[in-house]
Amino acid sequence: MSSDADVDPSEYEALEDADVTMRQNEHGLHIADDEITGVSSQGQTPEEALSNLAAAVESHKEAVDDDPGDDWL
Repeated sequence: MSSDADVDPSEYEALEDADVTMRQNEHGLHIADDEITGVSSQGQTPEEALSNLAAAVESHKEAVDDDPGDDWL
């Protein structure tokens, strides 16, 4: 993770294997990017951005791993 904030993405289960980068935009929002999945999230603080990213990555993984199967045929 590259960041000047004192936050640790490994504290979130969904981000254990993530490659997270942190940045701050011109409006002061903190943005967390998962370089592996391409998912990003934001928050007022670095911690909030990471928490939001963890939830977004978890949703992304569930959607990608969701196997609809051939039951509908």
